[in-house]
Amino acid sequence: MQIQWTKGASKNLKQVEEYIAQDNPRAAVETVLKIIKSVELLVPQPAIGRVGRMIDTRELVVSGTPYIVPYRVKEGKVQILRVLHGAMEWPKG
Repeated sequence: MQIQWTKGASKNLKQVEEYIAQDNPRAAVETVLKIIKSVELLVPQPAIGRVGRMIDTRELVVSGTPYIVPYRVKEGKVQILRVLHGAMEWPKG
């Protein structure tokens, strides 16, 4: 199983880093690394995330952060769809 980041997810991750870095650059790097390491856990166990809000998706809750990573398993890959703050309004469909 391999990880595939969508453009939207990559953009979200960059936005997370930029937002946190405004106040604490070190915390920004640590948070991004925590998200990436959590996503890497999906390689051997793609079903560890909870059932997603959208059809055919799952959601990885990143421990110790307010972030949730929606993803889907498709064609032998784990596709990372977004990186979202748990308190934000989720996109439709």
